[in-house]
Amino acid sequence: MSLMRNALLWASQNQRLRETLPRFGFVRKAVRRFMPGEDVEAALGAAEELRSHGITSTFTRLGENVASAQEAAGVRDHYLNVLDRIRERGLDTHVSTKLTQLGLDIDPELAFQGMRAITAKASGLGNFTWIDMEQSGYVNVTLEIYRRIQREHPNIGVCLQAYLRRTPSDFESLYPLSPAIRLVKGAYKEPPELVLPSKREVDEAYYRLSAEYLSRVGQPRHNLSFGTHDLSLIRRIGAAAEQAGLGRSAPEYTMLYGIQSQEQLRLAREGFKVRVLVAYGDYWFPWYMRRLAERPANVWFVLKNLIS
Repeated sequence: MSLMRNALLWASQNQRLRETLPRFGFVRKAVRRFMPGEDVEAALGAAEELRSHGITSTFTRLGENVASAQEAAGVRDHYLNVLDRIRERGLDTHVSTKLTQLGLDIDPELAFQGMRAITAKASGLGNFTWIDMEQSGYVNVTLEIYRRIQREHPNIGVCLQAYLRRTPSDFESLYPLSPAIRLVKGAYKEPPELVLPSKREVDEAYYRLSAEYLSRVGQPRHNLSFGTHDLSLIRRIGAAAEQAGLGRSAPEYTMLYGIQSQEQLRLAREGFKVRVLVAYGDYWFPWYMRRLAERPANVWFVLKNLIS
């Protein structure tokens, strides 16, 4: 793992930096490149703009590890309201949340009930929800909650991280459920024995998982979303989809708001299915550091934008 990536992941977990750096204007300016604003109204406006280009969206309110049941209930109620706002505007927009936002650290049953309520509401509105994956210590309980809800409400998906050594077996265990999976590379600082050691190995693991899953998808109920900005990977996944007898619009590529926006537009124009993850909220510092750590070259991209 590179020194830059290690430094960014350390910063994402540093409480003092999280409290101090967001006060600086140049930091807030850099973040605005990757999120339209701190409230849901800004996210709705961004989703409408994306829709005009044939791109769908997913909303996530930034935050994690709430400390009280009252906070968890507030997050649940926020998403219930957001689902109504999405419906009012006629948007093809999913919602995605971390279970620690819904009280997982307090009581797994509290998180289950909160996520279940959001997914039930989405089901009634013809919408879809996603569970974000967090650090490795949360994987087992996250998948358990996903399975419980998915048996009752199939309109739910879960995120898996290709850099974890355990992910191939998690894929296999979920496959009989006809799951919806969003595959990402992973962006947390983890013990070295739990993760693949190099970017090259993570990229290859990501591709192997993608190609294997696509080769076995014979039912429309299976849904694999590819969370990546790696254009070479996107080309390889597209070729695997063609080889599996699927059209180019079968796989869905999830990309972050503000990152490679021109490529997002190009892919949509060429008939690829593109969904953009739109983040909002004031708890953005840890999320932003992890996004930079996913591809440390983005640091120089941000600096260049600030200078210009």
